[in-house]
Amino acid sequence: MLLNYDRMGGLQWVLVFITVLVSLFLILPVVFIIALSFGSSQWLVFPPPGWTLRWYQEFFADPRWMAAFWTSAKIAVLVMIFTTALALITSFALVRGRFRGREILRAAFLTPMILPVVVVAVALYAFFLKIGLNGTMTGFVVAHMVLALPFAIIPISAALAGFDKSTEDAAIVCGASPWEARLRITLPSIRHGLFAAMVFSFLISWDEVIIAIFMASPSLQTMPVRIWSSLRQDLSPVIAAASSLLILLTLVLMLLAALLRKKAN
Repeated sequence: MLLNYDRMGGLQWVLVFITVLVSLFLILPVVFIIALSFGSSQWLVFPPPGWTLRWYQEFFADPRWMAAFWTSAKIAVLVMIFTTALALITSFALVRGRFRGREILRAAFLTPMILPVVVVAVALYAFFLKIGLNGTMTGFVVAHMVLALPFAIIPISAALAGFDKSTEDAAIVCGASPWEARLRITLPSIRHGLFAAMVFSFLISWDEVIIAIFMASPSLQTMPVRIWSSLRQDLSPVIAAASSLLILLTLVLMLLAALLRKKAN
């Protein structure tokens, strides 16, 4: 039997208290990192003795940080485009297809979501090393696509499953070709699933660090890899500034997705 929140009495305040504590536990480290990025000390000292924008200025003035930033952005955009396109085709096959082994194929596509990331990273590293893709932009994009594909298939498949196919069939009866009906009727109807797939694909590539460490080379590093490498050398507040920018972009995209979903409803 499900719990009724209105009938819980005093227990509901215990639940609220626990929820607030867990939320603070998860949010406070992020708040500390952002505060350290504005601290005047040249070390990561909390609370900061003063406030400054010096570390953000150093971040944008350092060509190594900017190269890592633009590398992450390029890879994330490519992963978003190719993963969403591949997930759309795959979702059509999984939702509308009627062939033997469909559920096995679905499970295979969702496997990277279940496996530990380090296992996927080692496997991709060994394979890409043999075919010469390790340390290349193509290798980065393909590796991140493997990780992001399950998270793109799920929202698109859910949107397709909830779409009334009779609308598409009616457009075909009225003279539209099957491809025209899908482009003009189906795709606009599942746009929220497509947008969710795009956001998930971008963020997974943007924030991913384990596979990126295996794929990186001295001349090709993403922002998370650059942060990881810098942490092993020193504890400059520039690292906190770079981390804050990663967090900021992630929050902006998530808020944008929430606003668009609210507007659609």
